[in-house]
Amino acid sequence: MSLKTIKVDYFHNYVVISLDRPKVLNALSSTVFKELEEVLLDLEVQAEIRLAIITGSGKAFAAGADIEEMVNKSPDEAHEYATYAQRVLNVIENIRFPVIAAINGYALGGGLELALACDFRICTESAKFGQPEVNLGLIPGFAATQRLPRLIGQGNALFMLLSGENIDAITARRFGIVQKIYADNEFNDSVHAIAKAILSKGPKAIELIKVTVRKESETSFEEACRMETTHFSSLFGDDTEGREGMYAFLQKRKPNWNL
Repeated sequence: MSLKTIKVDYFHNYVVISLDRPKVLNALSSTVFKELEEVLLDLEVQAEIRLAIITGSGKAFAAGADIEEMVNKSPDEAHEYATYAQRVLNVIENIRFPVIAAINGYALGGGLELALACDFRICTESAKFGQPEVNLGLIPGFAATQRLPRLIGQGNALFMLLSGENIDAITARRFGIVQKIYADNEFNDSVHAIAKAILSKGPKAIELIKVTVRKESETSFEEACRMETTHFSSLFGDDTEGREGMYAFLQKRKPNWNL
């Protein structure tokens, strides 16, 4: 697969996907979305891949959509563009393995929308966040009006969406956009440490946690609880991760997930 706008680095059972347009602060173009989709769908069927990290090259995660590409679009073309971008972000949200947004700088507009589609977000101390579309007379097109209030509440979301102001890492942590903040010079090692910590857990349990939590916003509480019970009990049979994990705990040893 020939890639022009992103790069993929493999680390045994996980990957780092880097947006690689540093001269334009990793602005999200149609080509970026196309390559992201291709890479993610390819990773989906690689059984050995259990986690992905999305980050940016240079000093930005992604500083928004590519305005130069968008400026002359017709309403129909803009509709098609936003629909396709949303589809790609939905792939991230629904892929079988966890996807971590490692925000190493600016995450603005479409860049923040990309991060919101990931399962959780960590960032550097110098990271900046914002939805500045209103400054251009636009609204977000990649689902920020839906994902952001679901994540941080309607008031905080409307503040960001209506003011167009950037917020710093501390405020983003207080709002609940990011879960961890690290010093810039410790960030890369910390990102890999988090990935390895997750990957040390039961592989099937990791997948089932993601799918069960993600269904929470799509169904009733009662139906979601029934789903949780079904997935919980599926890990109790002979030769299952759950059985192995519990025996390992009682026997004071590390579990063998290669069942």
